[in-house]
Amino acid sequence: QVQLVESGGGLVQPGGSLRLSCAASGSIFSSYTLDWYRQAPGNERELVATISSGGRTNYADSVKGRFTISRDNAKNQMSLQMNSLKPEDTAVYYCKAVQSRNGIIYQYWGQGTQVTVSS
Repeated sequence: QVQLVESGGGLVQPGGSLRLSCAASGSIFSSYTLDWYRQAPGNERELVATISSGGRTNYADSVKGRFTISRDNAKNQMSLQMNSLKPEDTAVYYCKAVQSRNGIIYQYWGQGTQVTVSS
């Protein structure tokens, strides 16, 4: 079992930056694949960025070059550095931890943090 708590959301002007954090507890954090998702009003939840247990990263095309996902296994934390923010980045951002054990997928979600990009 993993418990996830996001923080760092808020209101920022276009072109600004925010850093989201996700604190984990309850299990061996280092063995999980970690994701950031976002969901804007009226839209489906979309995958923004992924970091594997080995540190490999992938990004949605819409955020490549602007967002950076990272993890600190010693602190049981993951982060999403968001630069050059655009109004279309406005959404609730969620962190997710995923692990496959004995053919079963275990996934855990945080409660979400609001990011609003507006002048």
